[in-house]
Amino acid sequence: MDKISFDEAKKRAEKLRSEIDRIRYAYHVLDKEIVSESVKTSLMHELTQLEETYPELITPDSPTQRVAGKPLDKFRKVRHVHRGLSLNDVFDMQELAEWEKRVQKLVSSSSVIPAPDRVEGKAPAGIQRPGVKKNEKLDYYVELKLDGLSVYLTYEKGLLKTAATRGDGTTGEDVTQNIRTIESIPLKLTEPVDIEVRGEVYMDYKQFEKVNAAQEKKGEKIYANPRNLAAGTLRQLDPKIVSARKLKFMAWAVYKDGIKTHEEEHEAAKKLGFKVEPNSRHSKNLKEIEKFLEEWEDKRKKLPYQTDGAVININSEDLVSRLGIVGKAPRGVAAYKFSAEQVTTKLEEIRVNVGRTGAVTPFAVLTPVKVAGTTVSRATLHNEDEIKRKDIRIGDTVVIQKAGDIIPEVVQSLPNLRTGKEKTFKMPEECPVCGGPVVRPEGEAVARCTAENCFAVELQKVGHFVSKGAFNMEGLGEKIITQLIEEGLIEDAADLFALTEGDLTPLERFADTSSKNTVASIQEHKKVSFRRFIYGLGIRHIGAITASDLTRKFRRLEDIRSASLEELQAINGIGDVASESIYKWFRNKRNLEFLKKLKDNGVEIVYEAVKNKLVGKTFVLTGSLNTITRDEAEELIRINGGNASGSVSKATDFVVVGDNPGSKADKAKQLGIKTLSESEFLKILR
Repeated sequence: MDKISFDEAKKRAEKLRSEIDRIRYAYHVLDKEIVSESVKTSLMHELTQLEETYPELITPDSPTQRVAGKPLDKFRKVRHVHRGLSLNDVFDMQELAEWEKRVQKLVSSSSVIPAPDRVEGKAPAGIQRPGVKKNEKLDYYVELKLDGLSVYLTYEKGLLKTAATRGDGTTGEDVTQNIRTIESIPLKLTEPVDIEVRGEVYMDYKQFEKVNAAQEKKGEKIYANPRNLAAGTLRQLDPKIVSARKLKFMAWAVYKDGIKTHEEEHEAAKKLGFKVEPNSRHSKNLKEIEKFLEEWEDKRKKLPYQTDGAVININSEDLVSRLGIVGKAPRGVAAYKFSAEQVTTKLEEIRVNVGRTGAVTPFAVLTPVKVAGTTVSRATLHNEDEIKRKDIRIGDTVVIQKAGDIIPEVVQSLPNLRTGKEKTFKMPEECPVCGGPVVRPEGEAVARCTAENCFAVELQKVGHFVSKGAFNMEGLGEKIITQLIEEGLIEDAADLFALTEGDLTPLERFADTSSKNTVASIQEHKKVSFRRFIYGLGIRHIGAITASDLTRKFRRLEDIRSASLEELQAINGIGDVASESIYKWFRNKRNLEFLKKLKDNGVEIVYEAVKNKLVGKTFVLTGSLNTITRDEAEELIRINGGNASGSVSKATDFVVVGDNPGSKADKAKQLGIKTLSESEFLKILR
């Protein structure tokens, strides 16, 4: 660049710093991209050149000073201005109510509690501060607790001076050089104040996946979770590594005169230029807190960052101070822990279920325990071999796992906690439902009831037939199906289509309206697509994808019935086991009678024209769609010859992005895979 005078350079540098900081604040604090990254890079380049020409223009808050210099040999120790306290954990509403009760008892009493000095964590010698006022009113401020690393920032005249980890609460490690690389932390506040700000350094899921993908590519360590990676990153001696990993920060405490409530602390942090957790809220009472916790127990899984609970603060800063400290924790603040996704409990009993194919599957009866937001008293054990492999015994203390909507499973036993009274499990030789023989075919992991008319098998078959992916009959749950079978009104799913209102009205739980609605729902589903029909038959080893493969290959049901085993085996995506299962099913006399009964009762298969618009193309769906459901979208993909996959890989051709997409959209960008909006996706199909 052409050399300009010092005065001109000074004015230009001031404007550049201000503009770059405005762009930084919008992007990293407000989540708004007001210019492209390349524009910011261009402005940074110009500022860097000016500062190289006139080094005296470099200021501590200049954006060019975010990436600090040489790696450190070690971190020096820093003594905190204000003592860092721990929080007492509560795990359910009962414990939270007990905490509130203890606080209210102190508030309503006339006793005086010596309140600790906020700076050192103890009252100065010879001074006893006023205690809690009698009948003082309580209100609260609740904030989601980020699962990251606490950091204490000290500013002098509005400029960042030091940054330190929490350490033991009194002394931490100086990580100033690393903290300066985090764009969501202002190097200069909006006010020229001497102040300490506390908050959480964290890594969002998107960046976590990027770092792990890079680690995997290099054959290096994969990190278990974002918190571990964020903590490990902040303690890197080389700030360039920290800068590359793009950590983030949210503030949750500001030590400033004149602040009366914790809610005001959050507002002050925002005014000073910090990002705060945006879902925090004021709560008047425990009922409002409970509503907040129930809401976020599940919703937190959709956040772009990891949370492990919520912090419940008595809103009045003065009252929190006067309530004092017990041990190392303030009496006026509690940390509510969301349900863990792995917990321990006792396995009281092992029972078995009988499925629609006769599969006899063991499951664990547990001492009820809360895991991932729900109380669990049952968990899958998969099969007899898995029980033996994991050495799980009746009476064991076991580890239970549940992630999202996945069925809870027993992960492992803890044999060191055994008493000697535990018992090994043996698969029953007779079906617990019909008393028929239970046989485990050679080479298979699953034992089966071999009785022809097992009630449990028929119940599961009908349940599968009416399920969402098959005939999609809403309102026909297990209780109603059980009642229909027990009353002798149906023997199989085909009998559903012969039911009348008069059949149902006399039954318990059925009034005139419900009888009419149930029959109407059944009749409305007499017409069904070929794919749903095949899937609804419940042929062993035939899921929704295989059903689609079959209906793309064969134009009519009669074509599948007459297909040879070799023809079935030749279909791409259908293996030998599934082919043999299909072949045998259509040669079983009872199954053929079932097909005839369906036809006689008015069931009509809708044969869609075979389309090959998407042949050979693999699609992945992410986020929620507005005009069609995800199931409908996947069915359209398969009808048109494409493949619908659940995960993004190099073999993926398109990722369809709906509202609130997950990490699949980010991975598509990383791999250079084309993304489609919902309208673009539907336009391709049209």
